Amino acid sequence: MTADCLFCNILAGNIPCQKLGETKTVLAFSDINPQAPTHALVIHKTHTASLSETNENQLLGELLGGARDVAQQLELGDYRLVINNGAAAGQSVFHLHAHILAGRPLKWPPG
Repeated sequence: MTADCLFCNILAGNIPCQKLGETKTVLAFSDINPQAPTHALVIHKTHTASLSETNENQLLGELLGGARDVAQQLELGDYRLVINNGAAAGQSVFHLHAHILAGRPLKWPPG
């Protein structure tokens, strides 16, 4: 845990969130600035700043598996899973996380 990390503070219970699911390794909650009718965030309970800063395949598998499980729990048929890596790619919280977006047509390319 990192004291100045928003998501670490959510994990610690210092900041409330609307939980959508939780396992021993991941937490899923509603995004406070949704970009689609359904916009969930899935974070690993181990602090890692970004995708490019981890070599831990188990952590990555837990994150992706957690995202899949939340999408199934929310009964989403079609959804987009996004991981932004770095500020220029849109990452604003430097704690590795995945976005689940659904509930409207999602165009390609994103942006």
